[in-house]
Amino acid sequence: MSTYFRVCDGVRVRFADNGSHSALTMLLLAPWPESLWAFRRIWDRVAEVGRVVAIDMPGFGHSDGRPELIAPDGSGAFLARLIEEWGLGAPHVVGPDVGTAAALFLAAQAPERVTSLTVGGGAVRFPIEAGGALKEIIEAPTLDDVRALDSRKHIGSAVEPVAPSTSEPEVHEDYVSAYDLGRFAESARFVRTYPEQNPVLHGLLPSINTPTQIVAGRHDELVPWSNSDYLDELLPHSAMHPLEAGHFAWEEAAEEYGRLVTDWVAGGYLRVPG
Repeated sequence: MSTYFRVCDGVRVRFADNGSHSALTMLLLAPWPESLWAFRRIWDRVAEVGRVVAIDMPGFGHSDGRPELIAPDGSGAFLARLIEEWGLGAPHVVGPDVGTAAALFLAAQAPERVTSLTVGGGAVRFPIEAGGALKEIIEAPTLDDVRALDSRKHIGSAVEPVAPSTSEPEVHEDYVSAYDLGRFAESARFVRTYPEQNPVLHGLLPSINTPTQIVAGRHDELVPWSNSDYLDELLPHSAMHPLEAGHFAWEEAAEEYGRLVTDWVAGGYLRVPG
């Protein structure tokens, strides 16, 4: 993977692109509090089947942001513009974690811009079900409570199991530095909109006809499995694949995650019941 920057709608976006001329395109949305390097373990595998573009969404990773874009509906609208401006056609969107809500709003707002979705690991349920540090951030009385956290220590500890500072120091530092200097609190605005945005999404889910694959860790303590059940129940065309992993399933179970994505975009999405 090589990373670059490109401007979309006045926002500088960090991305990686394998440069394939394939008619099949995948758009990968980086999870939080990581960056597009979260896909490093599946990159070679998914790159075998088509063009792959991975991005840090606005306000996440090393992309710039604007307040109105750091919310599920705003991110969904931004993704529609990016897909059009960058000439990606109608890609297969892979959106774990915060990418789940953004991808679902994209499919609801601009269904012509997406062929299929692979989502999971996002606290999209209404009423909200989240645990651990995520629950604390969502429910913190003010953003100042999040700003008071030592972001380097907080994020470093969270990602250490999947990007060890000893064996993968560059990736570890990429994650941690992405949210330094107040950026972690600003990015937290996204999940803090869930109390207002999840009810809206609840009303939209039954109208999303985009084939959707739900892939998440069954043992996720931050985003309980009930969020996956919720999506599978409300989405008209969905398939569910639990992984024996925790929250960072795309890294913890990368081989299986990559296989599910490649099988899905190669034709599996066409066989979804509903």
